[in-house]
Amino acid sequence: MSLLTIFWNLLVESAPWLLIGYLLAGIISQVIPSEWVHKQLAKPGFVSIVKGALIGAPLPLCSCGVIPTALAVRKAGASKGATSSFLVATPETGVDSISFSYAVLGPVFAIARPIAALTSAIIAGVLVNSFDKEDEVAEPVKAESSCCHSEKKEQPETELSLGEKFVAAVQYGYGRMISDTAKWLVIGLVAATIITAVVPQSFLLQWGDGLLAMIVMVIVGLPMYICATASTPVAAGLLFAGISPGAALVFMLTGPATNIATMGVIKEQLGMRSLIAYMTGVIVTAIACGLILNQLYAFYGWELQISMMVHGESYPLWRQLAAVLLCVLLARVWVQPLFGSKAAKAKEPEMVESI
Repeated sequence: MSLLTIFWNLLVESAPWLLIGYLLAGIISQVIPSEWVHKQLAKPGFVSIVKGALIGAPLPLCSCGVIPTALAVRKAGASKGATSSFLVATPETGVDSISFSYAVLGPVFAIARPIAALTSAIIAGVLVNSFDKEDEVAEPVKAESSCCHSEKKEQPETELSLGEKFVAAVQYGYGRMISDTAKWLVIGLVAATIITAVVPQSFLLQWGDGLLAMIVMVIVGLPMYICATASTPVAAGLLFAGISPGAALVFMLTGPATNIATMGVIKEQLGMRSLIAYMTGVIVTAIACGLILNQLYAFYGWELQISMMVHGESYPLWRQLAAVLLCVLLARVWVQPLFGSKAAKAKEPEMVESI
């Protein structure tokens, strides 16, 4: 198949689930207020670490968007462990990436991924609290802007009606969430297309399906700046090229949680010891979960379900329309600012004349 055909098949297969995931992300953003998150993580200890993981897992935040939220959590008094747990769980999984995983990789990955993410987050949080204990209350940190959007000043909230909340959810899911993840989602889709078409199975099979292959995936995933949703098609491409399910899981866990920006924030705000404990927890847990997943596949004889790579039949019209809608939403991220800048330039002569 040509690169364009592979890319379109991938897009058609994943578009409905991505659209559903983005909508759920918008709904969650309206249902779970940030103030409630801060309050739940204020008390130090193991309970707050678990809460950090459980609260962060479904939240609709990308790898960069989680940074200002985590800083606000820390400012609210959360322990280093709870902050670390939140930082791991939030980018590693989410409602959009879970639905996407189900569509692309099948139900096993859709279940294994959030379980592994929660386990990784809790262990990382416990290690941070154990190896970098703090006696004083967390000092307030200066609010910073993320790579996705800048923090806005708090405005007095007004109670919205159910209809207004739904509209806000749609605007958030199909607006801000897509804006936050568009670049990396496109990169992920393109990378999956190239891997599927170009990389021969023998290239990745040389690493085997055990510990060595997972270490290679850690090395590949560590420096990457990729969100959970975008890592899914890349992992599918790697699976199609011959790596084991466990190695693919390792990539999907380490890629979103260990990017350079996140590591820099942890070092600056929590300290070097916390960063070492954080990295140890994420990497060791990811490899352990990968080994367990390989054993489960072997024991139960499960087959890989890489839907986007094996479908050769024509897709229903509704799926193709969903793919077109997703393309429009993604294209709007880059096209809309162009029209905005042109409109601003057009107003400049009018302002000069009025002066």
